[in-house]
Amino acid sequence: MFATPEQFASINKSAVETMLTIANTAFASVERLAALNLNTARTALEDSVANTKALFSAKDPQEFAALQASLARPTLEKAVAYGRSVYEIATEVQGQLSKIAEGQATEIKQNIATTLDKVAKSAPAGSDVAVAAVKSAIAAANSAYDSMSKAAKQVAEMAEANVTAATDATVKAVGSAATKAKKAA
Repeated sequence: MFATPEQFASINKSAVETMLTIANTAFASVERLAALNLNTARTALEDSVANTKALFSAKDPQEFAALQASLARPTLEKAVAYGRSVYEIATEVQGQLSKIAEGQATEIKQNIATTLDKVAKSAPAGSDVAVAAVKSAIAAANSAYDSMSKAAKQVAEMAEANVTAATDATVKAVGSAATKAKKAA
């Protein structure tokens, strides 16, 4: 019933491996975000210079307004694409960390079940009811955890669908406003 040094070593090894996986996941996501930010900054600077040159080449206020309207949509689309990329990276990291947490939860459930079985075997006579009650409580807790986990996944999927719909609607609205501005100019 007591843990042996080998069991402690195994538990520690597992904990270290889990922490390394989490650290590697975090570093990979930071690296991806840094690359995204650098590329976005470079592109924004290049676009800004090109857009400024184009606007300065306008011959009259109508051409200036038309150019300004035509430049708004690509800028917004790039901003939306950046936001989607950041959201994608965050969602991917969250998914990886969830898998790690689920793996840990499964391991803990197995360890508790094994420990309860050992306790039940060495428990005094008549304690079967108490062990059964503990097992029942653990099963109920596991069921509640699974239900909450499924609900959280559904909420995340709905939020992702809403974010996608909102960004698409924003891009369309700006596009139609830019088209109207061109026609007015």
